[in-house]
Amino acid sequence: MKEIVDRLSAWDRAGIPYAVATVIAVSGSAPRLPGAAMAVCADGEAVGSVSGGCVEGAVYELCREVLETGESKRESFGYSDIDAFAVGLTCGGVIEVFVRLGPPRAVLAAIASDAAVATVTMLSGSGESLAVSSSATIGSTGFSDVDAVVVGEALAMLDSGGTGIRSVRCRPDLDVFVQSYATAPRLLIFGAIDYAGALARVGKFLGYHVTVCDARPVFATAARFPDADEVVTEWPHSYLARTAVDARTVICVLTHDAKFDVPLLEVALRLPVAFVGAMGSRRTHDDRAVRLRDVGLTEQELARLKSPIGLDLGARTPEETALAIAAEFVAVRRGGSALPLTRTAGPIHHDGAAGDAKYA
Repeated sequence: MKEIVDRLSAWDRAGIPYAVATVIAVSGSAPRLPGAAMAVCADGEAVGSVSGGCVEGAVYELCREVLETGESKRESFGYSDIDAFAVGLTCGGVIEVFVRLGPPRAVLAAIASDAAVATVTMLSGSGESLAVSSSATIGSTGFSDVDAVVVGEALAMLDSGGTGIRSVRCRPDLDVFVQSYATAPRLLIFGAIDYAGALARVGKFLGYHVTVCDARPVFATAARFPDADEVVTEWPHSYLARTAVDARTVICVLTHDAKFDVPLLEVALRLPVAFVGAMGSRRTHDDRAVRLRDVGLTEQELARLKSPIGLDLGARTPEETALAIAAEFVAVRRGGSALPLTRTAGPIHHDGAAGDAKYA
C-alpha cells in the first residue's frame, strides 16, 4: 500500500472512485507477502501488484466488480492445473486477497506520512478501516466495541512490525487485517570509501534509509555517495552515540583503521541493533579484538561482531563485496542459514508466516 499511496491520494483528490486489493494471507511459496496491494480506479487504470503477474487479471476484475457493487470481496488464489497463468499461482502457493473500496482520505494520509502507523481493515461488509499510531486513532470500524479491541491489538503489532489477520475477541465471527507501516530500517555505513558507495546502492535497493559517516570532509560528500539518504561528516563514534537506532538497524564499519574502529565499535556493540559488522583482514580482526577487550568489552559483546564482514562469495570488486556484506546482514536479520537452497530443506522464506498467526 505504501508503494501506491501517492497515486491513490491523487485519485481521491480528483474524486475518482477506486478499489484496493490487498494480500491478507499467504501459504506455501508465494511471490508477495501480506500487505502487498493493487488498486484499480473507475477509469480502468491499475497500480501495484498482488502476485507479480500470476493472478493480476483475475484480481483486476474483482476490483471492477467491487467498484460496481460497493461490496467487499474475499478470494483465494492457488495453483491451477487447468489454467495456471489465468487464475492460479505458478509458484504453487496460495494467496488470499481482500478487495474493498478505497479507505478514507485521513487513513490514506496516515499511510503516506513518515510516522509509524498501523491500519486495521474489517474483512467483511464494506471493509471499513482505521489507522492507529502511538498518539492517535483515525477512523473507525463502525463498531465501538471492535474499535476498543483492535486499537490495542494494532499498537502491539506496530511495535513489532507485524502484519496479518486477527480475530476480534469480542466478535469471534469477525476478522480484521492489521498492517504495520514503520519507518525504513537504517543502514549506517562508517567509512567513506569505494566499498561504501557500492554498499549504499545495495542498501537503498533493499529499502534501507542509508547514512554514510566519516570524519574526513574531503571524502564524506553527497557527490561521492548519491545513493545515500544522508552523508555525515563527524567522528563515527560521536555520531553513533547521538543518532537514533532500533532493533532493525544495521551497522557496517568499513574504515579498518583502529583510531576510528575501536571507539566506534565500543559504542556499536553495546547498542540494541540487528547487526554490527566490520571490514578488515583476519589479522586486522584479531588486533581489533584485542583493542576492544582492552577498552572493556566483554566476550558476549564481542561475539556480536561480524568480522571480517560479509559472506564468502569470493568477492573482489566493491560491488561484489557490497553484495557479500548485504547477503550476510539479510541472513542475520531474517534468520537465514546463508547456505545454497539446494543444501537446505523447509521454507525458503523464513519469516513468511511469522506475521499471520491464523495461517501459520
